[in-house]
Amino acid sequence: MSIIEKKFGTLPDNTDIYAYTLKNTLGASLVVLSLGARIQSIQMPDRTGKFGEMVLGHKTLAEYTRSGDFQGAVVGRYANRIAGASFEIDGSTYPLTPNEGQNTLHGGSAGFSAHIWNCKCRNNDDDAPSITFEYRSADGEEGFPGNCTVTVSYCLTTDNAILIDYKAVADKPTFLNLTNHSFFNLTGNCHRNVLSTELKINADTTTEVDRELLPTGKLLPVDGTAEDFRKGKTIGQDMQRMEHMLRACGGYDHNFVLNGTGRRKAAEAYDASTGRRMLVFTDQPGLQLFTANSFSPDDKNRDGSPMKPHTAFCLETQHFPDSPHHKDFPSTLLRPNTTFRSSTTYKFEVVK
Repeated sequence: MSIIEKKFGTLPDNTDIYAYTLKNTLGASLVVLSLGARIQSIQMPDRTGKFGEMVLGHKTLAEYTRSGDFQGAVVGRYANRIAGASFEIDGSTYPLTPNEGQNTLHGGSAGFSAHIWNCKCRNNDDDAPSITFEYRSADGEEGFPGNCTVTVSYCLTTDNAILIDYKAVADKPTFLNLTNHSFFNLTGNCHRNVLSTELKINADTTTEVDRELLPTGKLLPVDGTAEDFRKGKTIGQDMQRMEHMLRACGGYDHNFVLNGTGRRKAAEAYDASTGRRMLVFTDQPGLQLFTANSFSPDDKNRDGSPMKPHTAFCLETQHFPDSPHHKDFPSTLLRPNTTFRSSTTYKFEVVK
């Protein structure tokens, strides 16, 4: 199937934003916007063959341009949190833009999610259409050093997998952490909560955090805790347990330290009511489980209804939060003459 380009809306400065629809021979589709190179829609079948929407999203461009709307977007230059909105590289301190108290979240006030990505190339392969976007982040943007060129490629395969490949280079040493911030709901109904969705996560530990959700540097075993998803359970099974993080966040907002290295299965989600299953594969060391614990009153679904807590979950493949301040964490330092590469796959299946 061909890739369809359509104008999605126009920014106040008269810049047009485009939606690119990728469709495979099975009828599945993926829509990506040039704003934030964000996933706006994923249509996948259930056990009866009926297609449904797999991600939360908005109807209008204006809703995506609100500050702090990360839905479906590529998040950077540093996904998750950096303590104190600063870091040090080679003896020099770089102050960043604080946008969550005194800390920096998801790249600052205008991170990668807020910028226009250029469509660089398209592959209209009937079996696996793909599209590549590029963003050039300027030296000093949100305080991050170095000009950094980032590309992200999306491919929709013939077996209903979405492949996301990232690549980045910089002309000065900088810290980089990229993820996709899609909000999934396998029921296909944005009004239904996801607490009955069954979830497995391949992780023996999580990164301990303080009240600001900043890592302490300690890794916590998941044994006997609400964070033990190794054998699989519903998302809501242990959410009412009186653990500090669950109380503070109103649900899960945890970084899981994935077992193994290289590309491997990180997680698996299953909705029994529709038979839809989603497998997550990645080469990244961490996975953030976020259960959409709160939304702004301005956050609306495509039908105009308010978005409600726990009607989606995020499985964000990533490096660990605040790793610039933790030498024992896997490094996120990108130096000149080296290339950052990362790959994540969300594969959709049907269990009859």
